[in-house]
Amino acid sequence: MLVLAAAVALAGCAANVSMQPADGSNDPACADVSVALRGTLAGQERRWTDAQATAAWGDPAAVLFTCGLEPLGPTTLPCQTINGVDWVIDEADAPQYRVTSFGRVPAVEVYLDNDVVASAEVLDALSLVVSRLPADGSTCVARGDAGE
Repeated sequence: MLVLAAAVALAGCAANVSMQPADGSNDPACADVSVALRGTLAGQERRWTDAQATAAWGDPAAVLFTCGLEPLGPTTLPCQTINGVDWVIDEADAPQYRVTSFGRVPAVEVYLDNDVVASAEVLDALSLVVSRLPADGSTCVARGDAGE
């Protein structure tokens, strides 16, 4: 009986996604955003994470969300506006993408596996929540507008 209880306890812990909190994860704006995140995103169920102001969807995790980063400075990476939020897109590890909000304080970073989820669907849904973060007035220079 003790072995079964230990196995169940370990199995429960295994479901958590291990992540690192951003330096600004304790910002109250991240708390506001975190509580508004959906239970399902692009057909993937949300999973528990072990770090403040983070979220994950899918098993294995196909979308990782972190709030509390320092806002990005100037960049040559492509930028796209979706539902009023500017996103800088790092395609270096495609089909896994790192997408970072631009012009929001604090910034949000999203890692997504485009083989599992549609990036447009993920960013469309997350933009509605991330738009709650204060805008700092800066906008992307080289941008392609979508979703507006």
